[in-house]
Amino acid sequence: MKGELTMNNKRRANIRKGIETLDRALDIIQDVLLEEECAYDNLSEGLQATLRGEQMSDNVDVLSEVVDKISEIISDLEVVD
Repeated sequence: MKGELTMNNKRRANIRKGIETLDRALDIIQDVLLEEECAYDNLSEGLQATLRGEQMSDNVDVLSEVVDKISEIISDLEVVD
């Protein structure tokens, strides 16, 4: 009965692999986010107000949201049994 209610070892291992993959993706996206934030912060206020500056700011916002979502997914997966 217990085996029917819990995930088998193979599926648990696949979930762990998925978490590891998401962790690597999260690291990459966090690096890009940091680079984009630094690039934006190094722009003068005048350049920040241009279309390119606004696009960079939007990129930072989107990447930050993606980081939050991936982190949430990882947390959700870590409780799967």
